[in-house]
Amino acid sequence: MTKKDNNKPLSTLNSPLSTEILSTEERISGGEALMRSLEHHGVKTIFGYPGGSIMPVFDALYDHLNTLNHILVRHEQGAAHAAQGLARVSGEVGVCLVTSGPGATNTVTGVADAMIDSTPMVVIAGQVATPFLGTDAFQEVDLVGITQPISKWSYQIQRAEDVAWAVARAFYIAKSGRPGPVVLDFAKNAQVEMVDYEPLKLDFIRSYDPEPDVDEEYLQTAAKLINSAKKPLVLVGQGVELGNAQQELRSFVEKADLPLGCTLLGLSAVPSDHPLNKGMLGMHGNLAPNVKTNECDVLIAVGMRFDDRVTGKLDTYAKQAKIIHLDIDPSEIDKNVKVDIPLLGDCKQTLARLTQLIQENKHTAWIESFAEYAQQENEQVIEKEIHPKEGPLNMGEVIRAVSEATHHEAVLVTDVGQNQMMAARYFKYSKNRSIVTSGGLGTMGFGLPAAIGATFGAPHRTVCAFMGDGGLQMNIQELGTIMEQQAPVKVILLNNNYLGNVRQWQAMFFNRRYSFTPMMNPDYMKIASAYGINSRRVVKREELHDAIREMLTTDGPFVLEACVIEEGNVLPMTPPGSSINQMLLEC
Repeated sequence: MTKKDNNKPLSTLNSPLSTEILSTEERISGGEALMRSLEHHGVKTIFGYPGGSIMPVFDALYDHLNTLNHILVRHEQGAAHAAQGLARVSGEVGVCLVTSGPGATNTVTGVADAMIDSTPMVVIAGQVATPFLGTDAFQEVDLVGITQPISKWSYQIQRAEDVAWAVARAFYIAKSGRPGPVVLDFAKNAQVEMVDYEPLKLDFIRSYDPEPDVDEEYLQTAAKLINSAKKPLVLVGQGVELGNAQQELRSFVEKADLPLGCTLLGLSAVPSDHPLNKGMLGMHGNLAPNVKTNECDVLIAVGMRFDDRVTGKLDTYAKQAKIIHLDIDPSEIDKNVKVDIPLLGDCKQTLARLTQLIQENKHTAWIESFAEYAQQENEQVIEKEIHPKEGPLNMGEVIRAVSEATHHEAVLVTDVGQNQMMAARYFKYSKNRSIVTSGGLGTMGFGLPAAIGATFGAPHRTVCAFMGDGGLQMNIQELGTIMEQQAPVKVILLNNNYLGNVRQWQAMFFNRRYSFTPMMNPDYMKIASAYGINSRRVVKREELHDAIREMLTTDGPFVLEACVIEEGNVLPMTPPGSSINQMLLEC
């Protein structure tokens, strides 16, 4: 998504009209100006990797190590995902610092991931000096051209005098409105040039409207529709967390007795045990909220984008319902699902206004109708997954046991695949900002570096990172970062010797033709030992709880390898191309 106003892309809006200037001028290098600008914007932690074209900046960083904590990752993709992890649990802007060429392109997956999952992040990359631009110089790449389609703003700093302005703009754009990534391409000559520096902050950019005004008429119409609803259903997305509107959401649903379901990224916006929380939406979500989506008469979507994994077949999605959509981003309105009442604006404000307008209500019979489907899923799927009578360990029972051992208060970080869906389903949440996962892009290799970032963004919380044997190996080098930082990541490796999610689809839809999904795995205990990280392997069920206790009581990082059933499946499942209520409970 590239925001546009007055038919001009964001990248052309170059006139800050409202600024905050806080000190007298001082002549310093562009690299030093960057360091001071980052400090001025409250940055405490940077994830990065040095190289030739960013060396002057790293030299300036050397004098700021008492205020800027630089975390040396082992791969630039790890820097981007770690910055995402910090941002997701803290609400602050994640920052990574890399060199030009391959250093910069290695962050591109993280930029795309942050864009689709609305994560505020600033990537600062070195670039060759301006005289060499366009000459195919050593480690030159058109980073602005590459990242413009996958970032909120991408800008090349060619002069030292532009550093403070560009950084101020980057942080404002990254965090305002619908958050997202910003890329600053920093030419080497601008890093060494001298400049009269003044710290700068922005709170306004001409033609950029990050928070649209709420339409009062639409609010009134929406309130009347909610008041008259017999079978209302609220869909809770990550926008509630991004907008810090968790309490406003609870007040809203509790006043009118509105049942709700959560998207993958919205799961921790409402405590798992809240009586109105009916579970997860989507392909591997809970049966009741998915079935009831196609039975409700008023559907209220809050801070979510109607992703295809949530809607299933669009032709049959909630056709019986009047749809109210609360979102801060105009481009999401009517993009996938045609809505009846668009409520643009910050959901912290729109929810509060709606709550004032709606009536106290009870929907007892409607809410009780969810129980039949919840019981069916519990008997046919959940109990078998978390309380098996025999056989190998199940993913779900390992995840639930870890969640219970942390009193459902930990931060859940996942990689992508079966481990992700199982963890989302069987982990429980009692605190906000408790799930960090790659939702829209589905990036394998996300989990380990994101968990590192989460330990810096929420240093007083336990961070439990679930991953599969495939995803762990994609960025396994970040165990070196964990070793150096003693980042207290609790890694739970759900090892089934397969690329499990693809294998499940091959089993269900490709006649069990397991084309390149079996995995030959290394000895993860030896790898953990080589990095000086405590570890334990669990095969037998009777050892599980003791192993979890050991993991959680061990100071610092820990790798717990759980050898789980090789051909387990994530259920329920809506087959691709099916309606969201056509969920399979067995396969």
